[in-house]
Amino acid sequence: MWGGAEEKDALAAIEKSLDLGITTIDTAPVYGFGRSEEIVGKALKSVPRDSYQLLTKCGMNWETEEGEYFFDTNDESGRPIRMHKYAGKNRVIKECEDSLHRLRTDYIDLFQLHWPDATTPISETMEAFEKLREQGKIRAAGVCNYSAPQMKEALQSIELASNQVRYSMVSREIEEDVVPTAKDAGMSILPYSPMERGFLTGKFHPASRFNAGDTRAGSRWMESENMHKLQKLIEKLQEIANSKGATIAQIVLAWTMGRPQVATVLVGARNPDQIQENAGALSLQLSEADLNDIERTIQQLALV
Repeated sequence: MWGGAEEKDALAAIEKSLDLGITTIDTAPVYGFGRSEEIVGKALKSVPRDSYQLLTKCGMNWETEEGEYFFDTNDESGRPIRMHKYAGKNRVIKECEDSLHRLRTDYIDLFQLHWPDATTPISETMEAFEKLREQGKIRAAGVCNYSAPQMKEALQSIELASNQVRYSMVSREIEEDVVPTAKDAGMSILPYSPMERGFLTGKFHPASRFNAGDTRAGSRWMESENMHKLQKLIEKLQEIANSKGATIAQIVLAWTMGRPQVATVLVGARNPDQIQENAGALSLQLSEADLNDIERTIQQLALV
């Protein structure tokens, strides 16, 4: 969905992350149909376990117990694959065991439900999480893409550490009720796609071309009117970045890290160079004037 990645670059990126003090690594079984977890496990096999945190997920399945594939992409052999959301108790426990094996570890720091499953009671999924926590196989439980009502229902069964949700300067729906619910419950927000899948980097333009299977090709941000608005925002971000000797990506990440309830920002990287750039945001401080300039620009352009 993101145009593919090279394993050697991924391994080097993880090594570089640890060198620069980035210790939270988020993955999922469905990323590469197990391949991402295997790469993470391979990269960390000789690293002391208490020097990093592993975050992975469950509830997104790509084959039945009989091995029948069913969904809306293709594997390397060209067979059609569809994703299936299912988080029944026994399935969640099995997925955890499988992830532990692929990650080459005996516990997961944060085990998350990848997407809400309308076919399974939330309490049943949370019961599985509680059992895994009691067994020491997970340290904490979290959810992803949960609405505020779903968070509240889950919290009746278990203490949740976090909700991983899409969040960026121009995708801010969670500020209305998800963030306040997290604050009331003492939960953290883990934003994904803070760079709006790359569209906040300034690297894309109306004539940009993407690799086969890259879903960004159909993004609303590729529409000329939206692309024009984004470009105006990017010009403002570049102005702030220039004043600090930083990059646009670092400004975006620093903005995201400063938002309410945000515990850690999840940002993708294909290679060590991108990791180096991301890490530069850790020491970057945005002033109140910077933040006001960004907010004013976003509102004037009606980007949210």
